[in-house]
Amino acid sequence: MSLIDLLATSAELPDAWRSSVVGRFGGANLKLLRMDAGAYEEETHDFAEGLLVLDGTMRLSVGGEVVDVGAGQLYVVPAGVAHAVAPGSRGTLAILDV
Repeated sequence: MSLIDLLATSAELPDAWRSSVVGRFGGANLKLLRMDAGAYEEETHDFAEGLLVLDGTMRLSVGGEVVDVGAGQLYVVPAGVAHAVAPGSRGTLAILDV
């Protein structure tokens, strides 16, 4: 068992929008990244992805609509669904790849 300080770990990441795996649980990865108000291009995965905002706000574009996901909120993107991050997103994001 180990303790991971997610906010402290994310503060040490060298670049925004570059995720780093900080833990693995069964078949899932826990990744962290910093958002810096820039956009992130559309992507689609063959697995579900949980996007947990630790602080700040993520402007998630899904199906042509932008959803604001705030601190403490989790958005689960189903497998095969295209999604992107719209400009204006700032803070810390934990990504759960299932």
